[in-house]
This record gives sequence, C-alpha cells and structure tokens, in this order.
Amino acid sequence: MSAACWHCDQPSGESLFCRFCSSLQPPTTDYFRFFGLDRRLSLDPADLQKRFYDLSRLIHPDRYTRRPPNEQRYSLEATAILNDAYRVLRDPVSRAEYVLKEEGFDIGEQKSSNAPPELLEEVFELNMTLEELRGGEESARPLLEAELARFRSLRDGIDDEMHERFADFDRTGNRGALDEIRSLLNRRRYIHNLTGQVERELQERRG
Repeated sequence: MSAACWHCDQPSGESLFCRFCSSLQPPTTDYFRFFGLDRRLSLDPADLQKRFYDLSRLIHPDRYTRRPPNEQRYSLEATAILNDAYRVLRDPVSRAEYVLKEEGFDIGEQKSSNAPPELLEEVFELNMTLEELRGGEESARPLLEAELARFRSLRDGIDDEMHERFADFDRTGNRGALDEIRSLLNRRRYIHNLTGQVERELQERRG
C-alpha cells in the first residue's frame, strides 16, 4: 500500500514529491531509488550527473524557507542523502560495495594478513626493498618504481574484470556474480593499499 502524503493525505507512492499537491515527501535512504534508478552496477556517469544537478535544484533548502517545517526538514535530509548517494554511486568501487551491502554481503576491512596467496612472496620481497629504501639504499628506488607500475597494472586489470562482472549481474541478477565481485574487491583493496604505500615511500624519500 502506498504511503500517504503528509500534507494532503493522498497516496504519494515512492516519489520524492506528492503527485497530487507537489509537497516534498520524506526522502528514501535507498540511493538508487532516490535517483529514480534500478539497482544496477553499471551506470551512465553523464545521466547520473544530470539527475544529481536536477535534484539539487529541486530540493535545495533555499527553495523551502517559506514552506511548512516538514518540508524544510525533508529538504535538508534529502540534500544530505543526495550528496552521499552521488559520491557513492559515481565511483564504481564504492557503488559495488554499496550494492553488496544492500544485498546482504559482508564487506570487511582489508587486513594485511589477507594477502592474495599469489602475491605473498612478492609482498615479502617488497617489504624488504622498502626497508632498504628507508635505510638510504637508493638502488632500491628503481625496483620500487617497477613494482609500483606493476601494481597499478594489476589494479587496472581487476577494474576491467569487475566491469565484466557488473554486466553479468545487471543482465542476470545472479548472486554468484556478486560473490565474484566481492572477491575482486578484496583483491583490489589489497593491491590499492600496496600501491599507496609504495607511492608514499617514494614521495617521502625522493632524492
């Protein structure tokens, strides 16, 4: 049964505005529904941006300074949700994490002990090379720069694979695709952390 409009008591459905009196309604906290989108992993950035700007104008608090207190409050709430939703949905990684959470998948923090098995030996060697650089061994710098390029390439490859899994989920709704995406995200997060660590060390100890 549709929710009733707080102002005219007519069925307001799931719209942000009542179709009978146009009053602003309590905003949904579902990011996709807020933007009027189906829950999909692949989105058109230009369309999302247009929806963001259109909604920003419609719900801006300045438009509601002379409206009833309910609408003033809903405007502030909707603006906060809009900004959070846009920040999350425009980034493929945060969008995937959001969908996984909404679908009931556990998204934990990436721990240093959770290194992908195929990277364990490389991570051990990387840490040794980092220690050499910290100790003043400039000969370690080219090795770290090469590793940095490789980690970035690995991260790009994961991004490509994730977008393929995005398309699989959007086409089939298969939760198995979400499980694969979660595994890819965990691997990506680990490699992203390694990339950031090497970048910081090279920056801080630039000769």
